[in-house]
Amino acid sequence: MPKGKIAVVTGASRGIGRSISLALSAAGATIVAMDMDQAATDAIVAEIKEAGGNALAVVGNVTLTADADNMIDAAMKEFGRVDILVNNAGITRDGIFLRMKDEDWDAVLTVNLKGAFLCSRAASKVMAKQRYGRIINIASIVGLMGNAGQANYCASKAGLIGLTKSNARELAKRNVTVNAVAPGFIATAMTDALPEKVKADLMAQIPLERLGSAEDIANAVLFLAAEASGYVTGQVLSVNGGMYM
Repeated sequence: MPKGKIAVVTGASRGIGRSISLALSAAGATIVAMDMDQAATDAIVAEIKEAGGNALAVVGNVTLTADADNMIDAAMKEFGRVDILVNNAGITRDGIFLRMKDEDWDAVLTVNLKGAFLCSRAASKVMAKQRYGRIINIASIVGLMGNAGQANYCASKAGLIGLTKSNARELAKRNVTVNAVAPGFIATAMTDALPEKVKADLMAQIPLERLGSAEDIANAVLFLAAEASGYVTGQVLSVNGGMYM
């Protein structure tokens, strides 16, 4: 478990990011929670502290070099090191490929892929000097298998997997591992709102016959952040109930 480690989580205030932050904190890590919304970021930090953990709120946009650098600088100033980075921040702008707007393509690629690049670059400079680090990128099942109506999102997540493998090769000599978690279909407010027939059709594609939970993804992150995974790098850990094998 990552007890005593300093863990930076982007998109930390809600959904999967919130569950990852809470799980890492419960395992003994100090959390640097980054998000764009001040109130939401303060809320997750307060929740962690109320549970007996330690956390720091950093408000910023992962697509801006200055904000990515500031996130790591804030962690260093407060805690003196950065051990774990979870690149979780992401957005969707779904639409049919033939009618997809340039701005929807650009927005998704910029947040999901460039954001992870900027944050990883900032963190890896510290980790390389420490000769220790864990970088964990939250990819997606659709980055492996594709999905109609999500050309931009699929491309961003496939690109994130490529970034994971390349960075793993570059940083291995510094004892920094880089891996990805590829969630399948996770229970969220959005999936809760789907019509029952759509839910049933979706379940029929999943051998475990249930949607995943944010906690399922957090558990995978806990493994990759732990000392026990020190010989695992450049890998994609699929957490999808067997939907894609």
